[in-house]
Amino acid sequence: MNELVAIAGNSGPKIRSDCEIVLEIRSDGGIVIDLKSKVQVLYGESIKHLIKEILVFFGIKHASVTISDAGALPFVIAARMEAAVKQLIKTDLEYLPAILEENGYETTRDRFRFTRLYLPGNTPGLMINAGLHSADGIILDLEDSVAAEKKNEARILVRNALRQINFYGAERMVRINQGERGLEDIRYVVPHNVNLVLIPKCESAEYIKVVDKEISAVKKEFNLFHNVYLMPIIESALGIENSFDIVRGSENVVAVAIGLEDYTADIGVSRTADGNESFYARTRLVVAAKAAGIQPIDSVFSDVADMEALKKTVMISKSLGFEGMGCIHPRQIAVIKNGFAPEEHEIEKSKDIVLAYESARRMGLGVVSLGSKMIDPPVVARAQKIISLAVSMNIISPEWQKEIPSEEI
Repeated sequence: MNELVAIAGNSGPKIRSDCEIVLEIRSDGGIVIDLKSKVQVLYGESIKHLIKEILVFFGIKHASVTISDAGALPFVIAARMEAAVKQLIKTDLEYLPAILEENGYETTRDRFRFTRLYLPGNTPGLMINAGLHSADGIILDLEDSVAAEKKNEARILVRNALRQINFYGAERMVRINQGERGLEDIRYVVPHNVNLVLIPKCESAEYIKVVDKEISAVKKEFNLFHNVYLMPIIESALGIENSFDIVRGSENVVAVAIGLEDYTADIGVSRTADGNESFYARTRLVVAAKAAGIQPIDSVFSDVADMEALKKTVMISKSLGFEGMGCIHPRQIAVIKNGFAPEEHEIEKSKDIVLAYESARRMGLGVVSLGSKMIDPPVVARAQKIISLAVSMNIISPEWQKEIPSEEI
């Protein structure tokens, strides 16, 4: 036992969907629970029952528990209670809530990742309905958004969230911490069907290999077979210079992101709206990603109120070859997704290329031409990708070829 009293969770006038638990383990007196909750009349007894069940699970027979509840769901209460217990006793036991059937899906390495929404890993109120915002990925963050003294309990909350929150098909992502703490994070998230792990402040391919090896070890221990993809985040001058080696550090790397706040700080300049100070870094990262056949993802845009500036940034990002951006507020999702969507002229040109390719194939021709221009295979592949993207985003019909007059085909 490290101390007599443990405190976990959050409380205060602005806290919602969370609770604070004060736990004191005693030598006698049984279990005494003091609950303060706005929903006490409806759910008081069920909350107390859950608390007692968790204490019994961890073998605690005598304890005093004070709970300040602000509408926390059972998986949040369970996470806070487990975090408090583990401050006082050493145990490898985990009190796991049931995993939702809806959360059993896997994702693919080439799925679109235009938008990924960052959510602080110790703030359940922001997690609960995050899947309804239609981001391509939801990131439960264990790194920068979590205070150092809260990181251990955030792991438990994120683990429970992966099991209990409906992500509505969004890629289930977790940003781990740096170094050894990040390797410890892996054990808390991989067994619970995380789809992708973000590796912050990555500067070498060697660390990618270390993370990949740890994930493989956890999967083997728990007899797991689902894919866990990797997205390193490059945030320093050294990382940029090593970017090509980093993206080839594992076959599970499917995307690479740049973090411009830390990068500009590292090179000693301020981040600006036009981005001239990061042009080299961004283009180098894009080239490294394209050479490795993975997706380059741009940094977050920090001004959540300026939608016009965000639109301009998205257009610049797309023109440089990026295939997505990070989001720090749900209102940014639609702007970014629409910005990376193919434009009408791109779609029409791609249709012409695909039709020309299929016509040449039907005639047994080895050369594809459109008018007087020869079309190279990479151009055809890009056109097919744009068509697939437009279909997936419901911009055009999957049956678009049937809608074209036969004389135009």
